[in-house]
Amino acid sequence: MENYWKRLKAHPVAYNLTLIVLTMLALALVAHFAMQAGTRHGARRTVPDFAGIPLDEAQRLARSHDLELQVNDSLFVPAYEGGIVLDQLPAGGVEVKPGRTVYVTINSFRQKSVPVPYVAGRSLRQAKNMLEIAGLEIEELIYRPDMATNYVLEEYCDGRPVLETSRIEAEIGSGVTLYVGVAEGSGTTPVPMVTGYGLRQAKSRLWELGINVGRVTFDEGINLLNQKQTRVYRQSPSAEQSIALGQRVDLWLTLDTKKVSEQRAAAEKEAARTARERAEREQNVADSLALLRFEQATGSAAEETSSAEDGDEGFFD
Repeated sequence: MENYWKRLKAHPVAYNLTLIVLTMLALALVAHFAMQAGTRHGARRTVPDFAGIPLDEAQRLARSHDLELQVNDSLFVPAYEGGIVLDQLPAGGVEVKPGRTVYVTINSFRQKSVPVPYVAGRSLRQAKNMLEIAGLEIEELIYRPDMATNYVLEEYCDGRPVLETSRIEAEIGSGVTLYVGVAEGSGTTPVPMVTGYGLRQAKSRLWELGINVGRVTFDEGINLLNQKQTRVYRQSPSAEQSIALGQRVDLWLTLDTKKVSEQRAAAEKEAARTARERAEREQNVADSLALLRFEQATGSAAEETSSAEDGDEGFFD
């Protein structure tokens, strides 16, 4: 080996090139081992199941497994104590690298309260939007005879009247009762298509058209944590049927996207057929009214002509 280096030194260019190659190899090896040490390549940790554990206990458990815990959301579920972990990502049992952050959803200690906006005197659509922006819902729409349709006459929250000077607060998600006007002859509305919608969007669409939300049924396996991912796959009455203002529409929801797609396609066909039938009925009613008005007009004209002839005969007599 010594003779080899002596012969190599006798050729400066080859010698320098060899030194450069060896230096690069050494640096590559150093970088490789440093990266292995820094990322702890090959080291794995099993994520514990934090569900149902108080947050402080969950944090101690995470540290003992060389993991970080971070709260990224909270819900208010009355059935659980405040501070309890409800959900986590990654789920328990998953293998991750040491130092990985696990994101958890905890149960709030109490639901947040918000001011109830005064919406009397506004259109139903405006009132609905104001309540939704505040984080509230419509508990019930009650219709009363009035000069105009779908304008809010009175507003109640938890049995108390909401006035312009009121300073009433309610928990987020609470419902407000609205008394709404309906003019004579304007008491019906077609049911909108809400199949395929999330629950919040479906409710909003129904309220906007003056329809109350009826019974809400969830498929098995759905809870407060995954309700946001559910979609309506059935509604009754179905879309495009004509119902009275204030009537209720029942909803069924699922997490099964295939079921939603299939039911949506079938509902669209049924809605198209119902819409055609309703249009035909309305046209028949319009034609009947037009014919009745025509007959009344011709009858009145005939009576006037007869009266005029009787008058002329009397004049000549």
